[in-house]
Amino acid sequence: MRARDLSVLFGVILIIIMLVIPLPGWLLSVLILVNISLALIVILVSMNMKDALEFSVFPSLLLLLTLFRLGLNVSTTRSILSEADAGGVVATFGSFVIGDNALVGFVVFIILIIIQFIVITKGSERVSEVAARFTLDAMPGKQMSIDADLNAGMINEQQAKDRREKVENEADFYGAMDGASKFVKGDAIAGIIIVLINIVFGLIIGMVQMDLGFGEAVDTFTRLTVGDGLVSQIPALLISTATGIVVTRVASEGNLSSDVTKQLLRFPTMLYIAGGTIILLGLTPINFLLTAVIGGVLILSAYLLTQKSKEEELPTQEEIDATESEEMKTQENVVNLINLDPIEFEFGYGLIPLADTNQGGDLLDRVIMIRRQLAIELGLVIPVVRIRDNIQLNPNEYRIKIKGNEIDKGELLLDHFLAMSPGMEDDELEGIDTQEPAFGLPAKWVTEEVKDEAQLLGYTVVDPTSVVSTHLTEIIKRHAHQLLGRQETQQLIDHLKESNPILVDEVTPEPLSIGDIQKVLAKLLKEHVSIKNLPVIFETLADFAKLTTDIDLLTEYVRQALSFQITNDLLQGKPQLTVITISPEVEKTISEHIQQTEHGSYLAMDPERQQQILHSVTQNVEALSMREEQPIILCSPTIRMYVKQLLERYFPQVIVISYNEVEPTAEMESVGVVNMV
Repeated sequence: MRARDLSVLFGVILIIIMLVIPLPGWLLSVLILVNISLALIVILVSMNMKDALEFSVFPSLLLLLTLFRLGLNVSTTRSILSEADAGGVVATFGSFVIGDNALVGFVVFIILIIIQFIVITKGSERVSEVAARFTLDAMPGKQMSIDADLNAGMINEQQAKDRREKVENEADFYGAMDGASKFVKGDAIAGIIIVLINIVFGLIIGMVQMDLGFGEAVDTFTRLTVGDGLVSQIPALLISTATGIVVTRVASEGNLSSDVTKQLLRFPTMLYIAGGTIILLGLTPINFLLTAVIGGVLILSAYLLTQKSKEEELPTQEEIDATESEEMKTQENVVNLINLDPIEFEFGYGLIPLADTNQGGDLLDRVIMIRRQLAIELGLVIPVVRIRDNIQLNPNEYRIKIKGNEIDKGELLLDHFLAMSPGMEDDELEGIDTQEPAFGLPAKWVTEEVKDEAQLLGYTVVDPTSVVSTHLTEIIKRHAHQLLGRQETQQLIDHLKESNPILVDEVTPEPLSIGDIQKVLAKLLKEHVSIKNLPVIFETLADFAKLTTDIDLLTEYVRQALSFQITNDLLQGKPQLTVITISPEVEKTISEHIQQTEHGSYLAMDPERQQQILHSVTQNVEALSMREEQPIILCSPTIRMYVKQLLERYFPQVIVISYNEVEPTAEMESVGVVNMV
């Protein structure tokens, strides 16, 4: 253990010893000087810190120093009452303050105690209490502000994490300071009581046990009591002042000294006024020479500060242009130009109220909820959505980008509501015809006056913010596989490793690399299979990665292992699955046209057969759409991924599952068969 750690432990043990074992006078003198030194160090540190959290150990240190001081009080009181002696330091302090008049010295000492208890200690306690209350009350707002900045792209995940940690530390710190300030108050009260005990019982012991006269007893014990009180109250006063400085400190770039001088002397003109006022006071019976000197110093200081501010010339325009030109040449600025945000949401100036909280916009809060919702549904931490206005867009237009590429766009009318058709058009409903951007459903923009009428007619009516939130959610779901890179995969693996280290070590880096795992997870997301059940995914990879490293095959094994999840996601509370099956003839045709290569397997079918299968699929999907059912094709496990490859370009919305991906207890209804037409 290091010497620093041992010194703190030794200090705590010493406090216990002082409370029980009598200490010699010379050792008490040493400890008293140590106590004063520690108090000086604490107040100097509190004045030179820039932020309260730089002295986060202060509440605990305050408790230890208070116990140390109380231990000294007990030891000195024991020595004063038993030996009429508490060491040279106590005697010197008492003689210095009292001098030749014990009564005057004692009154001065009482005044010092009153200042310490009523002004400094009470003030520090109140400030600590208020600071703790306001810090805790402001904590939710600060957290929401951090989330808003994160979703607006103003900060990254790490910066948000650091800021959240700072907010939590501030709440803990000021809460601890609120409690620690009670120790300061208790210490002041204890000091007053100890003084009374030393005076009263000192007189009794001096006259009864030590055979001292009344005058001699008063002089002796008054000096020792005042000396003991001073060596105790001076450090207590310093600590109380430090407490007040710490809890009232506002974070800044400088320490207390620089901030006070910089801000107090910011307006030299005020020094002219203050100096002139002091000089005018000299016209009264106050000493004119004294006021003239002080006023002259203030006026001279104001003149020097004014001259100094004039000498600080601003840079010329040529210097500014040269600096900006030099900055643009640096590598950092060039590199920043090629950075791409994973997700961007741009909007015209007419849609600014959506994101402006001062105008009632809640888009930033909606984006936070979207990221949380998708994290639960997909098992993927969605990157920060960069939200910005773009004057190149039409006022009511917005667009969504994924990695710099425009994926979709739409238009909003902020003073209207979007009424989505219940399935049959109603020309009597007044509104502007449009399409719901997320699913392409026929809809109308209606005014607030027509909103109730639309709801009575069976329309689904939503506000503009909900429209864009739904659109953004669907776009992210559809392109989630593009948002999962190796870095994001590594974060998921690190999170899983915290709870399943052995499982992770068995899968990566051997036999599968981070890139291999990323490809498996991306293939799952591409077909809208959630990756939230990472332990099951890694268990499957651990079992089959030793047999094959083919990513497509590994993905199929993982899908089969996730059969319960896939089945539940497809059922969504329905009693049975409505599916389209594939005829044995089509399955046989597809199996015969699978080509195996060293780089994997793929479907090599002539265009004529492909068209026949696609035509049959089209007929079945259209028939299923009439029933407003999700098109699901059911086939054997050996050809599932090849069927998906065949249909992906033409029917991206069609879900293809194998028999092994459906739970045996799930009921199914076949409403069509894919044949060779």
